[in-house]
Amino acid sequence: MLLLHRVEGAYCIDRYEASIMKRNTDGTEHLWPSNKPVDGIEGEVRAVSVPGRLPQGYISGKQAAEACAHSGKRLCEIDEWVLACRGPKLQTYPYGNVREPNMCNDRYKVLDHHPVVRLFRKYAPPGTPAADKWLPSWMNDPRLFEMSHSVKPAGAMQQCTNAYGVYDMVGNLHEWVDDADGTFFGGFFMDTFQNGQGCEYHTTGHPFDYHDYSTGFRCCADPGSAPAASAGGSRAKAHGG
Repeated sequence: MLLLHRVEGAYCIDRYEASIMKRNTDGTEHLWPSNKPVDGIEGEVRAVSVPGRLPQGYISGKQAAEACAHSGKRLCEIDEWVLACRGPKLQTYPYGNVREPNMCNDRYKVLDHHPVVRLFRKYAPPGTPAADKWLPSWMNDPRLFEMSHSVKPAGAMQQCTNAYGVYDMVGNLHEWVDDADGTFFGGFFMDTFQNGQGCEYHTTGHPFDYHDYSTGFRCCADPGSAPAASAGGSRAKAHGG
């Protein structure tokens, strides 16, 4: 984790979007598939922040908060998340104030290659109403992460960062924040501009228990409670804010 500072005081934030570890019956853990929901096993999973792994999608804000808690962390407050995204120069995007192509995992101008649309066209039975593609069954289909033009491993877009060294805060996956009414920030690989620009992008149209292929998260923590290190996790590192 990184140690940052805001007016209210210091806090820690994960450098990478979260992936999930699931506890086995013998006490060991294994990496949970990033395209598989954690419905029904919330008490057996915890969040880790590891580069090179596909981040966990298909997760609700409520589930994300619990996964953070099981690693001694919590969901980020809105101002914590936005500050970490904007960096020490308080930029609109992690990399600057002007939106640029190929910096983060997002569509620059055209919302093309939509995975839900492509999946529906390929697999929906003939005569299925077109509007059905936005039903939960399609929006939570695990094949959406297996398609091209989809989610990328955490940290793969090496320029999608700032001087703090946090990655993928714009694009890749939406990230839940600590809001019981339901808010996620940063956009995802299909869109980072329809609901705000860059680090200010946020969506409030879904309840906290909602999930689909686009919803992910990262964790924050108070300095005194942040784990120094954990298996599959990251070590806290101080950084001025």
